[in-house]
Amino acid sequence: MLGALNKLFDPTKRDLKRLEKVADAVEALASQIEQLSDEELQAKTDEFRNRIADGESLDRIQPEAFAVVREAARRVTGMYPFRVQLIGAAALHDGNIAEMKTGEGKTLTSTMAVYLNALEGKGAHVVTVNEYLASRDAAEMGQIYEFLGLTVGLNLNSMTKEEKREAYSADITYSTNNELGFDYLRDNMVLYKEERVQRPLHYAVIDEVDSILIDEARTPLIISGQAEKNAMLYIQTNAFVRTLRKEDDYSYDEQTKGVVLTESGIEKAEKAFSIDNLFDLTHVRLNHAINQSLKAHASMHLDIDYVVDDGKVVIVDSFTGRLMKGRRYSDGLHQAIEAKEGLEIQNESMTMATITFQNFFRMYDKLSGMTGTAKTEEEEFRNIYNMNVIVIPTNRQIARDDRADLIYATMEGKFKAVANDIKDRHENGQPVLVGTVAIETSEIISDFLKKYGVPHNVLNAKNHEREAEIITDAGNKGAVTIATNMAGRGTDIKLGEGVRELGGLAVIGTERHESRRIDNQLRGRSGRQGDPGVTQFYLSLEDELMRRFGSESMKGMMAKLGMDDSQPIQSKMVSRAVESAQKRVEGNNFDARKRLLQYDDVLRQQREIIYRERNEVLDTDDMRALVESMIADVIARAVPSYTSDESPEKWNLKGLEDFLNANLLPEGTFTAEDFDGKTQEEITEMISDEVGKRYDEKEEEMTPERMREFEKVVLLRSIDTKWIDHIDMMDQLRQGIHLRAYGQTDPLREYQNEGFAAFEEMVDSIRDDVAKYAMKAEIRHNLEREEVAKGEAVNPKEEGGEVKKKPIRKKAMVGRNDPCPCGSGKKYKNCHGTA
Repeated sequence: MLGALNKLFDPTKRDLKRLEKVADAVEALASQIEQLSDEELQAKTDEFRNRIADGESLDRIQPEAFAVVREAARRVTGMYPFRVQLIGAAALHDGNIAEMKTGEGKTLTSTMAVYLNALEGKGAHVVTVNEYLASRDAAEMGQIYEFLGLTVGLNLNSMTKEEKREAYSADITYSTNNELGFDYLRDNMVLYKEERVQRPLHYAVIDEVDSILIDEARTPLIISGQAEKNAMLYIQTNAFVRTLRKEDDYSYDEQTKGVVLTESGIEKAEKAFSIDNLFDLTHVRLNHAINQSLKAHASMHLDIDYVVDDGKVVIVDSFTGRLMKGRRYSDGLHQAIEAKEGLEIQNESMTMATITFQNFFRMYDKLSGMTGTAKTEEEEFRNIYNMNVIVIPTNRQIARDDRADLIYATMEGKFKAVANDIKDRHENGQPVLVGTVAIETSEIISDFLKKYGVPHNVLNAKNHEREAEIITDAGNKGAVTIATNMAGRGTDIKLGEGVRELGGLAVIGTERHESRRIDNQLRGRSGRQGDPGVTQFYLSLEDELMRRFGSESMKGMMAKLGMDDSQPIQSKMVSRAVESAQKRVEGNNFDARKRLLQYDDVLRQQREIIYRERNEVLDTDDMRALVESMIADVIARAVPSYTSDESPEKWNLKGLEDFLNANLLPEGTFTAEDFDGKTQEEITEMISDEVGKRYDEKEEEMTPERMREFEKVVLLRSIDTKWIDHIDMMDQLRQGIHLRAYGQTDPLREYQNEGFAAFEEMVDSIRDDVAKYAMKAEIRHNLEREEVAKGEAVNPKEEGGEVKKKPIRKKAMVGRNDPCPCGSGKKYKNCHGTA
């Protein structure tokens, strides 16, 4: 009943009907636009721009603009967008997500929406997951835009600032999500406004939108500088952790991948490091290092989560199986793994600038995206990005055969069955694409196939240079391709000659991923544009997903039925159980991303204020009024702090004199006696008048032009220094804030409150610095703006960034043997101090 009601009131159907009307209007113009000469077609761009300048809306121009691009695509590339592609383009123009199956031509679909939105002259960005796809699409689709008179830019990591600025100034810019985010952060660290490369963020189409906005949303972009070394600490904690026994000294939760010391483990740590209380604030660094070393041993696995390459720990992306060279785990985890593997321990880094993809992409005036798989995450797209997922019908009906999962008792039985299936299909000439979750699995399958003499390509993080080429050939007769997860995503697999008759491409999944989307992406590689195809997933009760969500009962059932390892269960019921396990994991992951966003929103508000202030400093020629207001604020805070007592006899006028000598005026300008018998207001006025006079003298001495530059140098240096320290402090606060839950407080609220108080402190600190340097600094000839630290872009796979630890301020510290503050009557260590 509920399903029928949902179908009846499905908002997607309403959206589709509206988009179909746009497609009707575009198709109605087809013959008229077809009659235009090349010159007349090209002249349409200027005509549209003039109409927009005269106040006509993009929606009014939409059908004609789409028809123009459609015709231009035919003339330039020989491709003519289908009706379903017109519907997809209309969804993109509305700022939504077009879910289009693999092979439906998403890249061509985007050209119409991108062209229309680029006509405003504010820039349109096409965002892809890697630089290969950005370069390919910029070259192929760029021909259409250039034919119509628009400029196309390509933004790559290797480019200079000048080349990037040129790429961003084009009407349409192709880039990766990482590079866009890092350029934004770098732009807010420049010393001169001319050094910025980006324009304000206007419109973006994100290709593989689920990969960028969902899979990578737990990964903040970070620009970091070097912090102090902690190598010896990780060597010591690694040696200690090796002595611990699972269950006795620490517990590991497979479901959450959480590792915690038990009471026995805590006592061993205190003994090993000769300390009384591991949870004392003075041991925060040691406690943290032990936890990270534990995590490195218990939940991080060689050749699954990371590989060792050329003496370095290299992260493996859990969603694509690619090696993430140059990327490091944050929060000291990378150092812990280096110690575990006996490698040289690299320096920890200090966060200088950071932003999550969620908050970066939400800054665009309009955001849209396309992918083959987004419907399962529709709630997240709607809640966080305000985008609806519109499922676009396929151009031809899907003829693929998606078979029920085959479940084996053990992994060995499963892998044998997979290898036999591949061998049989290969002998018949049917091409096979094998999807694996980990590098390790792809190598196991490869070893089996070598024994059987089946030629094959392995596409994993260790061999992705020829990725696109290998994937393109994966549909040829007899081809066998093993790919970790979605390697080669964004590249079409076209069927070779005679393959249709053999049943099309066979896709074999060796394990279910924790996200249904990734499984659907793998299935979607087969059966493009109405082609035949078959998909089959092989599971075992020893797979991680099955272990995490209770496969014991099923194991018992198989044993009772007397089924051996060569007999699989093929059951829709089991497949549904797996799917419900995946839904639970997806829900957990959504909560984790939502939580990250809630924490980052605290920093976002602060970041916007600081970046706005900083940009004002860069863009405004005369900052004297701002500096004077800061000095006035310092005086307004200083005078009451020394004259707060109701009785003027008790005022600390000598302290005020010392403060002025140290921060604002030359020594001896005022003495305590000068303030005797004066009111607070009179003292404030005396100091303000003298400071104003001295400031005028300084400007006269330096010349107004040099004074204006001096003000900018002082402002930028103070803002940058204090902001970097503040981000670093917020990062440390974020790492330890979850411990507040043991004291019956909400960690997020605590983080918000403490973050706000720390930001207020930082703003006061900036004003103090500016006032002091503006009044006391000696000006020499080398008046230059300087970077406060050298930073480099890193993209850790876990939130936060490891930086030098500072103690977390807390009003009261509860000893482990003290009564628990919750009032239970138990000792703290046996109650809320146990987790």
